[in-house]
Amino acid sequence: MKSSSELRTLLRSVDRKSYPAYKSLGGAWQFPQYLLVIDHVQGDPFASPSALHLEIPTARTGFPAGYYEKDCARIALQDYLTRQFAKQFEAYNFKAKGSGKSGLLSITRCGQKVLERSACQITPEKLTVRFHVGFPAFGRTICADELEKILFDFLPRCAESSLFLQKLNPQEVKRCVDLAEDQEALRHILHEQHLCAFVANGAVLPRKSGVSDLPMRDCVPFSSPKTMERTFLLPHHGEISGMAIPQGITLIVGGGYHGKSTLLEAIQSGVYNHIAGDGREFVITDDTAVKLRAEDGRCVQNVDISLFINDLPNKKDTASFSTEDASGSTSQAAILVESIEAGSRLFLIDEDTSATNFMVRDDFMQQVISRKKEPITPFLERVSDLYQKAGISTIMVAGSSGAFFYVADHILQMDCYHTLDITHTVKDLCKERPAPRMQAPDFALPDFARVLPAYRRSEGRPGRGRNDFAGKGGSGHGKGAEHGGRDNRMKVKSSALESFSLDKETVNVRYLEQLIDPEQVTALAHFLRYGLEQVFDGRKTVQEAVKILGETLQKKGWDAFCGSYVPCGLAMPRMQELFACINRFRGFTNN
Repeated sequence: MKSSSELRTLLRSVDRKSYPAYKSLGGAWQFPQYLLVIDHVQGDPFASPSALHLEIPTARTGFPAGYYEKDCARIALQDYLTRQFAKQFEAYNFKAKGSGKSGLLSITRCGQKVLERSACQITPEKLTVRFHVGFPAFGRTICADELEKILFDFLPRCAESSLFLQKLNPQEVKRCVDLAEDQEALRHILHEQHLCAFVANGAVLPRKSGVSDLPMRDCVPFSSPKTMERTFLLPHHGEISGMAIPQGITLIVGGGYHGKSTLLEAIQSGVYNHIAGDGREFVITDDTAVKLRAEDGRCVQNVDISLFINDLPNKKDTASFSTEDASGSTSQAAILVESIEAGSRLFLIDEDTSATNFMVRDDFMQQVISRKKEPITPFLERVSDLYQKAGISTIMVAGSSGAFFYVADHILQMDCYHTLDITHTVKDLCKERPAPRMQAPDFALPDFARVLPAYRRSEGRPGRGRNDFAGKGGSGHGKGAEHGGRDNRMKVKSSALESFSLDKETVNVRYLEQLIDPEQVTALAHFLRYGLEQVFDGRKTVQEAVKILGETLQKKGWDAFCGSYVPCGLAMPRMQELFACINRFRGFTNN
């Protein structure tokens, strides 16, 4: 193992040379407190910054084993350490001088949710922290003394102040781990007691603005209707009370701007844990929940949507439906069936983003257009069977049709941001009015033996033979983050929460509302690339292929998907979003 003194000597020997001489610094260097690994050196000071990582023996960090034995605690600790390291970097960012990105120090920018990320990983053996550094130069002439400041002064200070328990606030670290264990305990309670969501009293649901995920100040805190209030005992927090939404069909209604969509959005984000102080720490949702919506223009591949759509005038087979340009109704039918295939036990729906003709048909319309002339079986006529026969619950925001009142198990009204349980009142009114016609044909779920063809790459430029992050700040965020792998690997490019591309094929993810971090999009691109290259062979079902990807991730971690080195800038998506990206990859239909 080469020593830090050898690195210093080598660094000084390349001073004032042309920028490519920095390449000689690549490799592992032993410092007193950690191992520094220079994974990739940028091509010039204006290119994506260099990729580095630190490795510290876990025993030396001082964190108790209980902080990383459970996945929930480990992920929370990793998140906490990433945030602490980022704070230290802020004090030294661009303090070393030079052209372009010279002196840049960057690591993942964490949001309000707690995600597993490649930026920081802790195991019983070692703590690994990945980040980016802009190697300094003036023009293309190396400025070695400025990089020496970074590697031998700034970086050791940042590491010492943020990665060792003795330099941190022990009570704050413990609170972070305790919160994660409480959140995990609450998820288990939901499952055991047949609940699909919980919203704690006092929770802050509104966000600061449409472009900020920070909690809104001076808003109305959440308060549960007494009829739905439950109290649970958590291992660290103790007793907690709030609204427990049972499995079944729950309707959220109310006037415009009274908080219906805010409540639903908080519930859909409850599939993730939140940091302390966010206001939604104890908004917890079944972690398989999927937000369903219409998505005009998306591709659909061999999906059995016959549960909702049959007898199309063009005689197209809806038991194995494919299209390059789905309508609102066919796209919503497809995502619903695909989500069942992905293992979802809870559907979240906002009427405003749904296809009206997919959701409901009133009596008058059924009289004018008879059933035999209408290929769509509305969701209204299937929602009860989905729960009673398939065990899939629904939470839905509705405002234009009262037909759903007749099938709802629970009805919540949002009134000036207060939540009221109006189930009994509405059910009494239902008795005074004729119920809508329910003429749905027999209910039967698809067999989910769907197979996608092996992907054949079109002729094009091969990958770059390395990982190259060109996003804003070098962290893989924002538009233009590019990643290559081994020479023959597919070229990957991601664009924030909008899309990613593999070679010339683009996957649009903007309507996957439960993707909450651009780094998840980047990770999905890597997972799908691996799947196309190694797993999809034209024989495995989609479920089998995703299972293999999940098992590979569990056994080998990020390394299996990332080529020559694991970059900073990846965040773990859910398997539901991986299914969704596979279903939106047009390369299968273009074969």
